Amino acid sequence: MNILNRLFVVLNTFVFQLTGGRVGGQMGKQSVLLLHSVGRKSGKDYVTPLSFFRDAENYLVVASNWGRETDPDWFRNLMHAPRTRIQVKGKLLDVQVRQATAEEYPRLWKWVTSQNPQYVQYQQTTSRRIPIVVLTPV
Repeated sequence: MNILNRLFVVLNTFVFQLTGGRVGGQMGKQSVLLLHSVGRKSGKDYVTPLSFFRDAENYLVVASNWGRETDPDWFRNLMHAPRTRIQVKGKLLDVQVRQATAEEYPRLWKWVTSQNPQYVQYQQTTSRRIPIVVLTPV
């Protein structure tokens, strides 16, 4: 992640937490949540702002990593510890984490790319299949 992206993430997280999501919870047409994760190696707590989409009661996030060849760290952390918390606006939710199944992936990919066409461009720049993560409140 370059320095400008890193600065944006830190600033957006700070403002989101400070305002309970009233500022930083929406970026243009995209809704933003804060994903809490624990480093799989370090054990350190991380908070990452991510665009999200809804699918019934589930929250969806896309592990695009801006089209890079590697999955984002937050994704790898979640696959190591698939129970976490998200903050949507001022509400903290405990969630169970899983990757979209092979059966549901095409439908969910169509949905998220219709909401954010940038993901199609990211997919074209990488050889990995960009994961869709399903966050189910528990």
